[in-house]
Amino acid sequence: MTRMVIDPNRKLSRISREIYGHFSEHLGRCIYEGIYVGKDSSIENVNGMRSDVVEALKRIRVPVLRWPGGCFADEYHWMDGIGPVDARKKMINTNWGGVVEDNSFGTHEYFELCRQLGCETYINGNLGSGTIREMSEWIEYMTFDGVSPMSELRKKNGHSDPWRVDFFGIGNENWGCGGNMNPDYYANEYRRYQTFVRDYNSKQHIQRICCGAPHEDYDWTKEVLATCFRRTSEEQHGFMDGLSLHYYVYPEGIEIKGSSTEFDEKSWYKTLNKAVYMDELIRRHGAIMDEYDPEKKIGMIVDEWGTWYTCEPGTNPGFLYQQNTMRDALVAGITLNIFNKHSDRVKMANLAQIVNVLQAVILTEGEKMIKTPTYHVFDIYKYHQDAELVESSIETKQIGEEEEWQVPNLTESVSVAPDGTIHLTMTNLSIGESYDIETTIVDRNITSVKGEIITEEMHAMNTFDMPDHVTVEAFDGTWITEKGIRFTIPACSVLHLELR
Repeated sequence: MTRMVIDPNRKLSRISREIYGHFSEHLGRCIYEGIYVGKDSSIENVNGMRSDVVEALKRIRVPVLRWPGGCFADEYHWMDGIGPVDARKKMINTNWGGVVEDNSFGTHEYFELCRQLGCETYINGNLGSGTIREMSEWIEYMTFDGVSPMSELRKKNGHSDPWRVDFFGIGNENWGCGGNMNPDYYANEYRRYQTFVRDYNSKQHIQRICCGAPHEDYDWTKEVLATCFRRTSEEQHGFMDGLSLHYYVYPEGIEIKGSSTEFDEKSWYKTLNKAVYMDELIRRHGAIMDEYDPEKKIGMIVDEWGTWYTCEPGTNPGFLYQQNTMRDALVAGITLNIFNKHSDRVKMANLAQIVNVLQAVILTEGEKMIKTPTYHVFDIYKYHQDAELVESSIETKQIGEEEEWQVPNLTESVSVAPDGTIHLTMTNLSIGESYDIETTIVDRNITSVKGEIITEEMHAMNTFDMPDHVTVEAFDGTWITEKGIRFTIPACSVLHLELR
């Protein structure tokens, strides 16, 4: 019997809803075909946005959507994407497949998508190949409600009122595709550029996101923060609201990566081991942030995360299209539990990417659409959004044949909603073993339990021929005890229990 303890009286931190955010880049079929089909498409749409995709995303309560990149952001010039669609400038997408980008999805279309989703906005600005004036004028175009050249241009293009920009990234991956910069150089550029990302509305603060590190590049974090905080008074620390972190799970390494569907038990545990590594990354980068920001006013923004495999055979390698199995569901469940546990520091995260790219929650093929196993994880985890993380612990053991790639058999996180409902999410990383769980819930008399689960064999996936092979099912195997609850979590599963 495995023992777990939940203390709903020990509230630790608020789980920001933005932790359940997503990422949409002009990459492959993410925007075009995946989200945006144009007003004249035979596929049902509202103002060009696919109705089936929008409805599916609304169900999982997408809280925030990052756009337009990614690497694309630092070659994107926003004025190419406004005005009459047929007159917009075409460009070559040099980062992703060398295809023609016609800019038919631009600023106005992005805000229309966010309006339909009811989500917050996170725009990534161009520091790599753009100018300060260009970035400053984009902010003015989007948010200024007075008389100015940019606000007048916005009105001319059909939108009289300003939009709300919730988050704004000052460049992307500037250590690589965003300019191959050294950390001190980037940090000084960040200080300069962010100065001109103005809050035109005194009641609305645009949260400025600084480009953080890839994976375990702790030197980048140290040097960027040292430079940003140098010669800066306490009052000026507000120029940074978040510091990003990017981390991808490459099962077989960054060059080979590995298949998304054909893998053995060793690769299963290797992949999950690398997902668990997110905990160490957050702790170590977080410790550096604590030196400069002990009060945790600056959020860690994990705005690119997920699995990255070799693209599907027969597809454009630059489109990064991959299938999604129960292995990805476990990666998502593990990672979201980690984010919840670190919600005192992690304030936003964005899965890469939302449709048809990498660890997507939705795949499309013409008029067809399927929800991936990862989608269903976001569906059953959505109740953590803006809830209070509470103290929980569980007995675990290491599993997996090879010691180097062993993982804990179970992960969990627990939150309490404003109405007092307890939400427990748990993953069972074992391919073949179920576990009996005896749970003590401190100072609570549980009267009802409602459960839902995602479970299948490790290679299970949804296809356009079998779109509901992996889905959410009711979980009825819970017993209320004098001290709490008891249940058995099946092998290879992601579980959500609602306790009242």
